[in-house]
Amino acid sequence: MTKPKNILITGANSGLGKALALAYANSGINLYLSGRNHKRLVEVKKMCEHKGAIVSERALDVSDARKIEEWIDSIYLGGGKIDMVIANAGISAGTEGGAESAGQVRKIFSTNIDGVINTIHPVIEYMKQEKKGQVVIISSLAGYRGLPSSPAYSASKAAVRVYGEGLRGALAKDGIKVTVVTPGYIKTPMTDVNKFPMPFIMTAGKAARLIARRLQSNPSRIAFPFRLYFVVWLLSVLPPCSTDWLLAKMPGKKGLD
Repeated sequence: MTKPKNILITGANSGLGKALALAYANSGINLYLSGRNHKRLVEVKKMCEHKGAIVSERALDVSDARKIEEWIDSIYLGGGKIDMVIANAGISAGTEGGAESAGQVRKIFSTNIDGVINTIHPVIEYMKQEKKGQVVIISSLAGYRGLPSSPAYSASKAAVRVYGEGLRGALAKDGIKVTVVTPGYIKTPMTDVNKFPMPFIMTAGKAARLIARRLQSNPSRIAFPFRLYFVVWLLSVLPPCSTDWLLAKMPGKKGLD
């Protein structure tokens, strides 16, 4: 399968997004990177350029639909194109210290759900014209079962997982591939704040290389690590009444500041 040469990645200033940018960076590769922290984004750009990639960066918040659409339009109007879009940007927070506030829920949904929609749909319209392209949505293993420790995060990742699965079939006739990625714990600034054990945690670099390798075969889903995937899948199919007591014992996840 032909490897993508023009790749857009959101949330590229740190964590998995940064690792994905570095995994794809190479001579002949055009990277379009976005993130909220411009200083860190520029550092990632320099690292990718050192590996031979041509990089364009834009500091923005994916919850701002107008700005991200303008950025994507500017890429095409400038003669560029996007072979693969990776909707990676996301935030996480939970119920440590009490139930989630409505503001926290809205913030998580705005970034993790609206941000995905804002990112992929402008690109999809261009991909439809070319009858080809690849859409990658970064979800999470947390999206298979509502977790008391992080209800809004679980719900947001469940929403984009199911949406991506449906979108795959809907866009197949247009020649557009869609893959949903559901990772377990990855060592990033997002997980560094967790005060509880994280089973099978892996580095962002290892996760990015695994994702990049598997995307070449156009799978509908990339879920890892397998043992944790099996556990959350089992929790999702068992009756809630048989698992609620267990999930209630999970430690709380830090809330948004």
